[in-house]
Parts: sequence; C-alpha cells; structure tokens
Amino acid sequence: MKPIDEERLYQALKLLEELLGIAHAPHFELVICGGSALIATGLVRRTTRDVDVVAMLKGDMELADPEPFPAILEQAARKVAASLGLPHDWLNCGPCDLFRMGLPEGFVGRLEKHGIGPCLTVHFIGRLDQIHFKLYASVDRGGYHIDDLLALHPADEELVAAAQWSMSHDVSEGYVLLLKELLRRIGYGNAAERI
Repeated sequence: MKPIDEERLYQALKLLEELLGIAHAPHFELVICGGSALIATGLVRRTTRDVDVVAMLKGDMELADPEPFPAILEQAARKVAASLGLPHDWLNCGPCDLFRMGLPEGFVGRLEKHGIGPCLTVHFIGRLDQIHFKLYASVDRGGYHIDDLLALHPADEELVAAAQWSMSHDVSEGYVLLLKELLRRIGYGNAAERI
C-alpha cells in the first residue's frame, strides 16, 4: 500500500466528504493528530499510513469521544480505502484514549481548521499539542515518534509542560524514570532536571 503524503491525504478526505454527501450524512468535524496532522500543517515533511482521529467536535467547539465512529462515517471511510488502495483502518480513532484521559490545556484554541466540504471539516492539532503527544509516545514506543519530536524543535519549557501533562496520564515511578532518561538521551538534560 502506498503511504499517505499531503496530496493523498487531501484526496482521501475530499473523497470521504463526497461519499458522506451522497449518503446524506450530517456534518462531521474530526480532530486529527499524528503524522497526517504533521504533514497537513507543514510541521514535518514525511508520509504516514493512516489518519488518527483523537476527538470529534460538536456544536460550539465542544470535544466528544470519537469512538465508535458513526456507521455512516465508517462506511464512507471503508469505501475510500477500497477506492484509493488505503488500509481498511486508514481513518481510525486509535488515539481516543488521549481524549479520555484529558487533553493539554488550551487544546481547542490551537486547532487548525480545514473545511473539506459541506459534510466534513477537519481540525489538525497544533504544534504544542504535537509536542505533548509525541513526547508521551516517544517514552512509550520510541522510534519515529522521537524523530517527529526532534523535528518540532521543542524548547525546554515546552518539553517540561509536555512532560508534566504526560505524567498525569502515566503516574508510575517507572514512567518518570524513562521520561527523564529519554530527555537526557535526546539532548534535553535541562528539561529532565526540571520535572
């Protein structure tokens, strides 16, 4: 399967919107994080395999749990996958636990809105929130999450704030030790000393 770059991302989202319109779906607003948000906002130049939905937006900028996706959205996403040769779960709510455990303060105000069409609006998370999510994922899973985190060129203060937020999600002593070790290893010893 071909990876998703910026062009394929918008192709998939536009087709999703068209299929939702054909199905007479209500308007959906998706809050997207991860690699596709990094790509769409120009923060990191890379490809991804999926589009991670961390929340849905309802009414007056009120966030809601995205899981389970409404059936009409799930069906349209499956048709997009079949049409464009994407993984069946290219649109997923894998990171919804982040929503359930609590998002960083000021999260909604930093969203970047992109209207796709009458049936679909997407909101990509902001740089500071990417730092929060990527630091948490770097401690947990390492790999490309560390590369993404470093590509965001975080300041010490941003990493300290992200670390404090992540420690509210994993309160174990072991997590704090791994977090400090990671920060030292990637050249942020000062930030490690401040948490």
